[in-house]
Formats: sequence, structure tokens, C-alpha cells
Amino acid sequence: MMSHPKVRLVVLISGNGSNLQAMIGAIHAGTLKAEISAVISNKRDAYGLERARKAGIPVVVLPKMKEQTREEYDAQLAQAVQLYAPDWVVLAGWMRILSMNFLSQFPNRVVNLHPALPGTFPGTHAIERAYDAYQRGEIQETGVMVHLVPDEGVDAGPVLAQTQIKILPGDTLADLETRIHQTEHRLLVDTLVQLISKEN
Repeated sequence: MMSHPKVRLVVLISGNGSNLQAMIGAIHAGTLKAEISAVISNKRDAYGLERARKAGIPVVVLPKMKEQTREEYDAQLAQAVQLYAPDWVVLAGWMRILSMNFLSQFPNRVVNLHPALPGTFPGTHAIERAYDAYQRGEIQETGVMVHLVPDEGVDAGPVLAQTQIKILPGDTLADLETRIHQTEHRLLVDTLVQLISKEN
């Protein structure tokens, strides 16, 4: 029986890289049948770069220069990603909104993870904003979603998977963050496993 060539992932990060670590763990465990071809960060001090280096994954640091427009930066980023010929580009804590200069190069191939339910709390600080809304009595739960990024809409693309997370009366913001991050790790890996199994 012929074995399939491994699905190639390029992961974009801006920070700690705990979701990247979950992917690395799932690949080592054999649940995620893929390889991470490169990890790219727009921040030199992103701890996720260290996680990638420890796992022997090539890293690229590509900060946006002040004189660059967003579109110029995204075109440069697209070129950097294309060198690794990814099947999927995974945004795992990537803190920049990507323009069509990037997205048009990878149509329906960019997957984002967002710590809120579809249509709620797009953009940054989603967990804090959900926690504040709970404190005001506006919501009882929040969640996590994984979605495709077809265009410049923020956290608004077609949803691949979502999980609801109840906010508990005794929760501190840190408690809620911990539960959401644990859920993110599981949901991101599960969704990638499903995407890859559909293709093979």
C-alpha cells in the first residue's frame, strides 16, 4: 500500500505558541498525520519560536518594517510561506489581520483559531471581553472556534468547528483563560485531523 506524502503545514504565530505545542505533540503522538514545514512569526521574541526550534522545525522571523504598507508586508509574508509549499496555513495566535495580498495566494487554505463563538467578540482580547460581558450578566457562555479565512473579515470565515464553554460563577479571568486554552489545543488538533483525513 502506498503511503501518502505527509500533509505540510506552515504555522504563523505572534506569541507563546501553546497551540503550536499542541500540534507538535499530536504529530509526535501520530494523531496528526502532518509535518510542520516552518513556523513564521512577526515577533522576534515570540516564545513559540523556541518551541519550534526545540522540535527541529525551521523558523522564520518576519517583522513588519515601519516603512512597509500592510499590503507590501503581506506579499512578502506570502512569498516566505510559499517557499515551504504548505497544504494548509494555520494561524495559531497570529495577531495581524491578513489582507488579500496574502489570502489570495492560499485560497481556502488558511485556518484560524479564535477564542470565541462565531459572531461574538471578533478581534483581540476576546476572552477578557467575554468575561466582562458575563460579569455584566449579558452571556452565560463563550467558546472556541476554528474557521477558514477566505477574506479580510475578522474572525468571520466559514466555521469548521466550535465548542461552547460555560462560564462558571466562581471563575476568575485566569480560570476561564486556562479552560479556553485547553479547549483550543484540543479543537485545533481535532479539526486539522479531520481536514487532513478528508483529503487523503
